[in-house]
Amino acid sequence: MKDVTPTPVDKTPDTAFEAGIGVLARRYGQGTHLALHRHETAQLIFAASGTMQVTTPTGRWLVPPERAVWVPARVAHAIDMLGDVEMRSTYVATDAAAAGWVAAAPAEDRVIATSPLLRALILAQFEAPLAPGRRQAITSLLLDEVARAEPAPTFMPMPRSQAMIRLAECVIADPAGKADLAALAARAGTSVRSASRLFPAETALTFKAWRQRARIMAAIGLIGRGASAKETARELGFSSAAAFGAAFRSVTGKSPGGFFSG
Repeated sequence: MKDVTPTPVDKTPDTAFEAGIGVLARRYGQGTHLALHRHETAQLIFAASGTMQVTTPTGRWLVPPERAVWVPARVAHAIDMLGDVEMRSTYVATDAAAAGWVAAAPAEDRVIATSPLLRALILAQFEAPLAPGRRQAITSLLLDEVARAEPAPTFMPMPRSQAMIRLAECVIADPAGKADLAALAARAGTSVRSASRLFPAETALTFKAWRQRARIMAAIGLIGRGASAKETARELGFSSAAAFGAAFRSVTGKSPGGFFSG
């Protein structure tokens, strides 16, 4: 994370809070960085177009087009725009969440796939004017859809100890790198033995599996910025487009084309 101390932010939504919901529409250019901050409300961040990276204390979330990330109230997060992004944010007050959830509310940050219904509900909030009764109905159904939505496999759990963080950052900085664990561990100031023991304990993934996920997360970012699957495979050092496709499917459960088509 680029910052250390989160700054409380009380963004004024484009609409007044009605039925516990406020919304904000913004366009950001590629490379824009929203520094680490937190809100007193929960936030649903939807990528209408473009790809974002959302960083929280838990890890890093890739948010490709047509996905959304749920950030509970007071959870610190930073956002980086990996392309030109059309962002649609929904701020959910605590009383709305308490009153509106039909299914259990997500207690942790997560990226979710947006069903056609959820996408329609997110965008419907930006209609103007929106009658109070319609606002209440949209809010209640939207909250229920968020709670029921399946998590999307675009999460990079980050380790906690300083040595393992340095090791992870070495991989993130060069996802196509050929250096083996011994070389990376030395670069991070640790040992292969410590890495083999601590990395799985802190991320719930072996280092090999985590490194593969880092490559696929980098691939999602490249494809989100317009690169083809073939170009992405070459950029990230895969032996062939077929090998890249197999690795992509092993992490996300979908082909690159299927992933971006929803």
